[in-house]
This record gives sequence, structure tokens and C-alpha cells, in this order.
Amino acid sequence: MGRSIVILFGPPGAGKGTHAPKIVSQMSIPQLSTGDMLRAAVAAGTEVGQKAKGIMDSGGLVTDEIVIGIIKDEIEKEECAKGFILDGFPRTVGQAQALDAMLAGKNEEVNSVLALEVPDAVLTERICGRWIHKSSGRSYHVKFAPPKSLTPGAVASEETMRDDVTGEALMQRGDDTEEALIKRLTGYHADTVPVLQHYAQKEIVTHVNAHQEMETVWAEIQAGLGKMK
Repeated sequence: MGRSIVILFGPPGAGKGTHAPKIVSQMSIPQLSTGDMLRAAVAAGTEVGQKAKGIMDSGGLVTDEIVIGIIKDEIEKEECAKGFILDGFPRTVGQAQALDAMLAGKNEEVNSVLALEVPDAVLTERICGRWIHKSSGRSYHVKFAPPKSLTPGAVASEETMRDDVTGEALMQRGDDTEEALIKRLTGYHADTVPVLQHYAQKEIVTHVNAHQEMETVWAEIQAGLGKMK
């Protein structure tokens, strides 16, 4: 078998940040984020990085061709010798087709797609319950890790959500509000469903129920990786 080429999908709050490092550790392959790769290519001044910088400096959106070029450069590196995990890419069927064509040029193909799935209502509870203490970074959750100041039955607000150590008011991040989350989830589903359908034809997609105990989720991920073609 050639390189292990894995795509990992999951909406915000589904646990990608928890499970991706375990896949990296078990398979000895790196997790590649297009955002990180783009910034690194621009900083390194590579040919494709300079093209991307020119577009970004003029306020434009980096084209799929440039993103694929950055991935192509990255996967030539020694740390990708055994394979790699693409985190949240491709986001459109067009990007998936471009990625497939680039890999086909190397006689390679994506051989596993993992989709972490959690009901939107559960994600809303997980994410919209998060409050943080800005200066220390301490985090709390209305349901799962409430501060001492939140008495049973009280509604979460800046008055009732106070840091346990300083007593200062806690805050919610802008993208942790229900309105922002609904927008992110709508975009995620609209982008991801067609891409999963694209790869489903190859029978390499594993739908992982990520609304379970962490060990059970990990077992499903391992089962999916075990089917790798």
C-alpha cells in the first residue's frame, strides 16, 4: 500500500481537535491545515506563496489552483513520506476534483475520509454554553463546568457568570453565540455534504457518531482507518 491519505471533517465542537492528534500519533503522519500551509508558504516566499500573497494583498480570495499548489509542495516533504491528514479540505466538490487530479498525477488517491457527526442541537449546547475569563484564558461552561457564581436555575449573564479566582465578569467569544454558530453550521453542511457524496462513490467514507463517550468515538475512528484501501 502507498501513502495513507486521510481527510478529516467535523463541524465546530465535534471533537476534531481531540481526535486528530491521536490519529497523527498512531499513524505517524502529519495533520495539514490549509490555513497554516498558506501562511507558511507566504512567509517562506515560495513561488506559490508569492502568488497567494499578491492576491491577498489586493483583497482577493486565494484560488483553488493556488491552494492545491501549496498542498502539492507540502506533501513532497519528508514528514509526509508515510502520508498525511487534510483537515477540513476539500470544502467543495471542485476542490475535491482538483485534489484527486493532483494526486492521480502521482499515482495516488485519497484512501480514507472520516466525518465526525454530532446533532446540531448538541453542538449548540456544547458551544453556546462556553464562557471565558479573558485575561487568564480560564474557560467555563454553563452546564458542564459552571462557575461558582452561577446558582442552580439562574440564567447565564455577565452578572451571574463570574471567574472563580478573581470574581471578574466572564465573556463569550463572538463566534460562540447561537446566531454565529447557526451560520457556521449551515455553511459547513452546505459545503461538506456534496464532498462526502463525491467520495462515497469510492466507498472510503466513514461516518463517525461523535456524540458518544470519547473512547467509543475513537474506536469508530480506528475502525474507519482499518478499512483504508
